[in-house]
Amino acid sequence: MTVNELGTPGLTDTPAVTGERADLLAALAKNRHFLRFTTRDLTDEQAAQRTTVSELCLGGLIKHVTLVERNWVDFILNGPSAMGDATTMTEAERAWWADQFRMLPGETLAGLLAAYAEVARRTDELVATLPDLDATQPLPKAPWFEAGARWSARRVLMHVIAETAQHAGHADIIRESLDGARSMG
Repeated sequence: MTVNELGTPGLTDTPAVTGERADLLAALAKNRHFLRFTTRDLTDEQAAQRTTVSELCLGGLIKHVTLVERNWVDFILNGPSAMGDATTMTEAERAWWADQFRMLPGETLAGLLAAYAEVARRTDELVATLPDLDATQPLPKAPWFEAGARWSARRVLMHVIAETAQHAGHADIIRESLDGARSMG
C-alpha cells in the first residue's frame, strides 16, 4: 500500500484513476484528512467527550461518517435495500442509530479510525473500478428524500464528499472546544 501527499493510504491493486474520478477521490481524501486530523493526539476519553450542547463527539463523528460512507457505497452496489426504509424504523433501530453518533464503552478511537480507513479503501476502490458513474438507483424510503427519485453513483459520491466536509467542520468546532486545537484555519 502506498501513502499519498495527504497521508492517506493509496491503492496499489486498482487502475490509475484520472479525470473526474481522480477529482472525486481527491475531494473525498481531503475532507477525510481534515476529519481524521481533528482526532490527532487524543485519548479515547477525549474522543468520547461532548464539548457542546450537541450529542456529537469526535469519536462519534468518525463512527457516523464511517457508517454513512459504508451505507452509500452499499447503495451504489445494491440499491435502496442496502439502506432500509427510514419510514418504518423501530424504537430499537432509532436507538441504534443514535448510538452511531457517540463512542460506546469498549470502543476506541484507534478502532474507529481503522474501520474508517477500511471503508475509505473500499470506496476508493469502487470509484476506481465502477463501470459507470451515471448508473442510478432509486432512493430508499425516507422523509428527507423525494419519492421516486433516483441518484447516480456520481451524485452519491458528491453527497458523501459534502457530508464528510460538513462533519469535518463539526469536528473542528468540537476539537477547539475540547482543548483549543484547530484543524482548519
